[in-house]
Amino acid sequence: MAEQKGQHEKIQEGSEESKRDPKLEQNKGEAPLSFISMVILTGFIGGVFWSAISYLCYFFSFTKIEPNIIFEPWAVGNWKEKWIGIILSIVAYGIVSIGVALIYYGLLRKFKSMWVGAGYGIVLYLAVFFVLKPLFPSIKSFTSIDYHTLITSLCLYVLYGVFIGYSISYEENELRHDEQKEKSGEVVQ
Repeated sequence: MAEQKGQHEKIQEGSEESKRDPKLEQNKGEAPLSFISMVILTGFIGGVFWSAISYLCYFFSFTKIEPNIIFEPWAVGNWKEKWIGIILSIVAYGIVSIGVALIYYGLLRKFKSMWVGAGYGIVLYLAVFFVLKPLFPSIKSFTSIDYHTLITSLCLYVLYGVFIGYSISYEENELRHDEQKEKSGEVVQ
């Protein structure tokens, strides 16, 4: 009995030693995404998610601007109004959103406030409705669009900006916090 107890303790000791050995596969965690990869992923997910929400708003008549308008300057045919057009336009918004997230990363990532993201959303809203308006002829002039469409679009852009901005700024601040902990000698997990 005592012999079995001794072997059991050795097994437990061995497992403690193996828990500390960084060379063992079981102790290797997944390598975290690089910061720029996280920005790209956030941009894509944000674009897909908020364009899907935009489709719901269009479906329930909160807005009169069709979300598949992204294909208007380049695509010909009625496939844009079918399910394939909807799916492809959601993916296209995700791809465009990667660029939007990279711009935020380059210019505004160090700001901690969610209001910076909201302001970024407003800037995007103004850019689409005023600067990029010539690309999308089916969008009426700003003064002739009904207020339901304007308000819904503004809200979607603000929420999108907060999503992109706060996600990137939060990750930036976490990275800085971890670097400060490492410099001070604290253990970072």
